[in-house]
Amino acid sequence: MARLSRHGDGRFLFVPMDHSLSDGPIADVAGFERLVADVCRGGADAVVVHKGRARVIDPALLTRTALIVHLSASTAHAPDVDAKVLVGDVEEALRLGADAVSAHVNIGSDTEAAQLADLGAVARACDRWGLPLLAMVYPRGPRITDPGRPDLLAHVVNIAADLGVDLVKTTSTAPVSGMAEVVAASPLPVLVAGGPDATADLTGFAAAALAAGCRGLAVGRRVFGSADPGRAVRELAAVVHGDPSRSEPTTRQQLAGVL
Repeated sequence: MARLSRHGDGRFLFVPMDHSLSDGPIADVAGFERLVADVCRGGADAVVVHKGRARVIDPALLTRTALIVHLSASTAHAPDVDAKVLVGDVEEALRLGADAVSAHVNIGSDTEAAQLADLGAVARACDRWGLPLLAMVYPRGPRITDPGRPDLLAHVVNIAADLGVDLVKTTSTAPVSGMAEVVAASPLPVLVAGGPDATADLTGFAAAALAAGCRGLAVGRRVFGSADPGRAVRELAAVVHGDPSRSEPTTRQQLAGVL
């Protein structure tokens, strides 16, 4: 768990980049390599990718940034986009050098029962291997009419806690100050998703989430979809970790410091 908070302050800034499986490419090959480099050097605590992508990330970029391998998947072309299935396992992630794994559950979906069973199985394997587990648990499906209700989000984060998860990511209340009720109900660190709204003030949203008691953010689209992903991560890292001048040295600089 200490590896997932690079500054040792118990706060977390994760950048999920698993969207190429669900929605399509987020960059070309060279662009993806630059994106990972910008995110890592900008100060992200961890990147979240699927197992195949983990194989092509330069390990030198992961000296300060943790690797989280995402085990769940669905695509935008499926009859039910909320139906998540497991496409990897804990042992595969460990062989790839993962510091943690993540799994996704949509509460209220038609396949909720199967997704809960999968999360329980992943939690059992993580416990066996001593590997942290991030659960992405969203109220999402035909039975959900208001996914931003604080009492509903309090329920979904407690589902994660009861199934043996270490960290939980979920959507935000509206306004974000309502996350205080969610956090108060959770025995786990709560990370809030950045959301798809590219017009909102991201750093202001981050500050409000932390003020409400959230322990960090997991922001994907609003980082890799920005004009300058590295800058976006640096600004978020300043909010999450409290040092506006913080920037990460390159690997060469780190080695020079050691030598």
